[in-house]
Amino acid sequence: MLPLTLPGMKNFLTRLACLTSLLAVRSAGLAQPAAPNYDESKVPAYTLPDPLQCRDGSAVQDAAQWTSQRRAELLGLFAEHVYGRSPARNPAQQIKLTSLATNVFGGLATRRQYTVWFTGSTSGPSLNLLVYVPNTRKGPVPAFLGLNFNGNHAISADPGIRLSDRWLANDKDGSVVNHRATDAARGNEAARWQVEKILRRGYAVATVYCGDLEPDFPEGWKQGVRAAFSPAGTTTTFKPDDWGAIAAWAWGLSRALEALQTDPGVNPRRIAVIGHSRLGKTALWAGAQDERFAMVISNESGEGGAALARRRVGETTAIIQKSFPHWFCGNFKQYADREAAMPTDQHELLALVAPRPLYVASAEEDRWADPRGEFLSAKGAEPVYALFGKAGLGVAEMPGTNQPAGDFIRYHIRTGQHDMTEYDWDQYLAFADRHLQGAK
Repeated sequence: MLPLTLPGMKNFLTRLACLTSLLAVRSAGLAQPAAPNYDESKVPAYTLPDPLQCRDGSAVQDAAQWTSQRRAELLGLFAEHVYGRSPARNPAQQIKLTSLATNVFGGLATRRQYTVWFTGSTSGPSLNLLVYVPNTRKGPVPAFLGLNFNGNHAISADPGIRLSDRWLANDKDGSVVNHRATDAARGNEAARWQVEKILRRGYAVATVYCGDLEPDFPEGWKQGVRAAFSPAGTTTTFKPDDWGAIAAWAWGLSRALEALQTDPGVNPRRIAVIGHSRLGKTALWAGAQDERFAMVISNESGEGGAALARRRVGETTAIIQKSFPHWFCGNFKQYADREAAMPTDQHELLALVAPRPLYVASAEEDRWADPRGEFLSAKGAEPVYALFGKAGLGVAEMPGTNQPAGDFIRYHIRTGQHDMTEYDWDQYLAFADRHLQGAK
């Protein structure tokens, strides 16, 4: 393994400490998971569910049948068995522009900050949306929208970004002890966002802190939208198919999309949703459900994201449920070490993005996320894209390192570790240039 850079070491230690602290959580009825496997010769034999096989036994014949029948079936299965069912948007939702600056980054961009109140009451739950739009382009531009891990102020050192006043993990060890944001934390995720590069390419950048929707620890739902939208008297017990944290975050991405669509500098029909790691899982579930997202990008989302569960490589269903029980619905527990019993697998999640452009990315040293499983999952989505006449990966075998492949489904595995890097953004921008720029 290559030596870690200082930012890479901080990221690794934070991730390891968070995992270590959450491994202590025990979900009732789950056995201790087996050690992770990284040996391809020990991958069990498996058969993937056919995304084109309807529940009534019929086979999908064309795009119309996919759209009218099979797509809804798969969305229902993922909601019932994996992520949980989310509530509808409240029609009383309010969106307010709270801050405007037209000369940011030396005149490169305009910055807007919005607050979205979900229930219509300004005393109720809300999210804070940060938007940068390039000043160098005329007319509304395409945008990248994603959740961040540490507050909007973390994506850039821009002093005009509102400091988050929500629950934040301890940035020294990743523990679940809340602390207040300070100016010292500004820009600590900047390398992962590449804001000025994106703006110079003619795209807007928009982000929301995932903790605005739900703090990322098992009891975090009590401070988030799941508590706010739970029926009276049920805020301590969830039904087996009630939404988990990933679904709550994905629900919030759709609310952020609605706010972003009101921004005068953004093309409302050309918004890509993007996410890294657990927020990559979130971006996939948000993009699968909400067809208003014009493009979906998964950066090293792994188990519960782009990687095939049935391969049982790296993180498994049992491991992820021991480590992060709050991410999924209760029904998902029954598939710990029983992946073959699942009615779905993640290639079908990717297929739900069709026919929109989909990018799946892995990192060579991130074996925990099973890069080969992510590639094979993308391959497994190709038959659905073919229904729409859209070319998929265009390769039979996993491409080499730093050799992206594909058209409407695209994939790369890069050198390095679990992170979202400038190399990744270079590929996503080129992908967006082909599929989003210039589109009406």
